[in-house]
Amino acid sequence: MTTTLTAFAAQHSIGLTRFAYVLTGDRQLAEDLVQDCFLAMHRRFGETLPIQAPVAYARKTIANGQASRMRRRASTETITDTLPDTGIQATDLTDEDATWPMLATLPARQRAVLVLRYYLDLPDDQIAQTLGCRAGTVRSLAARAFATLRAHPMLTDVEGSQA
Repeated sequence: MTTTLTAFAAQHSIGLTRFAYVLTGDRQLAEDLVQDCFLAMHRRFGETLPIQAPVAYARKTIANGQASRMRRRASTETITDTLPDTGIQATDLTDEDATWPMLATLPARQRAVLVLRYYLDLPDDQIAQTLGCRAGTVRSLAARAFATLRAHPMLTDVEGSQA
């Protein structure tokens, strides 16, 4: 069944933006990634989408766009030894909100695996297809992500034991 890009965008833009937000942690960047995805789909297919699973294609495009952005960003960032004049206003994080900053500390592919697995409830083989890797790589990335999260300071007791 073919669908138009306009209808697809109207129906799935909110869900794709949520996916991109969880992947990036930045609302504006998430919206940009979704728009870039729609633009790429239009360039490739035109107004009619002849593919079987356009949502999966869009998710893969968004994940690849985020990975590309992270590679570009890593090559252009510089570390400075000066601090800004003003601080950032502290916010009160609940337990649920504490998950997002911890997730943001993970490398892009590890974060993508956890988002696809637990936010979108995808099985390992679909995650592997989305990220362009093998199912074993997905499991390995998830294991490394959990090991990193277990050692995160927010989850560690004052005495150094695991919570």
